Amino acid sequence: MISRATDDATVSGLYIPSTPNNVLWGLLPCGDDPPIARIRSGDIITIDTVSQEGLMEDQGRDPISWFRSRGMNPSFVLDDAIDIAKNYPLRNLSLAGPHIVTGPIEVANAMPGDILKVEFLSFLPRVPFGVISSRHGRGALFDEFPSASQIPLGDASIEKPGLISAICTLEERFGMQHLLLAPRGSLPPIELPFAPFLGLVGVTPISKTRLNSIPPGEYGGNIDLRDLIAGSVLYLPIQVPGVGFYVGDPHYAQGHGEVALTAVEAPLRATMRLSIIPKKRAKELVGTLTRPFAESSEYWYCVGLDRDLSEAMKSAVREALRFLTERFGLQREEAYLYLSAAADFIVTQVVDNVKGIHCQIRKKDFRSYLE
Repeated sequence: MISRATDDATVSGLYIPSTPNNVLWGLLPCGDDPPIARIRSGDIITIDTVSQEGLMEDQGRDPISWFRSRGMNPSFVLDDAIDIAKNYPLRNLSLAGPHIVTGPIEVANAMPGDILKVEFLSFLPRVPFGVISSRHGRGALFDEFPSASQIPLGDASIEKPGLISAICTLEERFGMQHLLLAPRGSLPPIELPFAPFLGLVGVTPISKTRLNSIPPGEYGGNIDLRDLIAGSVLYLPIQVPGVGFYVGDPHYAQGHGEVALTAVEAPLRATMRLSIIPKKRAKELVGTLTRPFAESSEYWYCVGLDRDLSEAMKSAVREALRFLTERFGLQREEAYLYLSAAADFIVTQVVDNVKGIHCQIRKKDFRSYLE
């Protein structure tokens, strides 16, 4: 039986729905935006996130019609998705990204210089399917796939040319949940691992205006780091008093690189614990953090960001050097040699204008330092 978020039994702590009043579509909150909720450090929150796929303007902004045209049961279309598509104000598409962003959430007594610790406790799927899309002018091969004039695979009366979308169904096989992508024709389905996470997690940037949701930055945002699954931890340097935490862009799976433009986009019930780490204590844990940093039980993740992929690589190397020298006292040259011999540098994504590369450092290599 597939475990889905269907009732209050799957809610922990403060529950926050993604209603039109609680979201920004395509924009990040700024310092002038009032919080949609207030919590204390250490509190647990559960947010019902909404995916933008099936709601977008080039898909007709009518999720019931769009998913029905793809052979999906309209009863699975979420009420909050219908409500946002119907009632959220028309967007300026030249300024706004695609993501439905829930927030901001205020954390009491948080100040710039402190660190927000986000512990991802659980992710539950809200529907038994997800969507992968490619749009002309976007993605790694932005001028090749799809062509600007290509007729959609779905209902051409609903979708605009230059958009290709595919449905992945969530099914149980051999006691585990998997995603199945069915090619056209008589080919068998392709089986994808179900590994849910939030592509967009951040704190309110220092800005008097709302920023586009697409590019990530030192505030986090749309970092698309697929390793931020349940059990992982993300650290974000707080930019404004009160944090202004927000989430969006829920995924059922993603490949490193996210080359076609999207991952398997689908709504999640996300449960997280938010804690404030004071500046002095934060330096002992992660050093002088100025950008997103993450960890799992096995790895530390140092994030590099830049519009140029080569510069993003250099940024990731410098961030890994900073962490190793500040946390463990290594000389910079020694840390550089270690990274070359043992660390993995992975392309996070190449589709968000600001590209990402993250360095993956094994914790077990530093067992003697941690004992």
